[in-house]
Amino acid sequence: MREDKVETGAKRRGEPVRQRVLDAAERLLHDGKAEFSMRDLASEAGVSFATPFNQFGSKPAIMHALSGRRIDAMMARFDATPQPPQAADRVALAIDIAVAVMLDEPIVNRAVMAWIGTGGAASGEVRSNSTALWAHALGDGAGLLPLRRDEACRILPAQLALAFRGALSFWTAGELDDEELGPAARKIADTLLQAYSFD
Repeated sequence: MREDKVETGAKRRGEPVRQRVLDAAERLLHDGKAEFSMRDLASEAGVSFATPFNQFGSKPAIMHALSGRRIDAMMARFDATPQPPQAADRVALAIDIAVAVMLDEPIVNRAVMAWIGTGGAASGEVRSNSTALWAHALGDGAGLLPLRRDEACRILPAQLALAFRGALSFWTAGELDDEELGPAARKIADTLLQAYSFD
């Protein structure tokens, strides 16, 4: 047992510092400590008190970085999954994957969403990262109206990002149950895609 602890400690010391801080923040959030202090975070990460500030600048910036982790996980899972050729089916697949990522750690993810939804001085790249995810899912727009395909590929990613963020906001607030998140997000996406699809 002691050897396991020594090995774990050595492994943690060898991790990139930013990742250690983010891992520690996730552990604190998982334990229901959304109001953790930067001192709590430094202690959990096994770093000096100044390290989280030096690496991120503020707690909201850490939450934005955690959001980025979620979007990266969604993109990685999407890329690792066999994808259908039609854009609408690819978007549906991306929604299913995005919802699964959020439901993997609902306590952590609700806390992250609540933090990034409050606004403030710290801004992140959540919107642009999310838009990139949906652009990737749309691909070349196969199956959409040929005359409007370029327009769809230009406009829909940002609209899908806003739509999914809206569904997540209601989920974070407890107004959508876990089981309702996927169907709600799919319905919004279907509505957006209808303008660019065949009858």
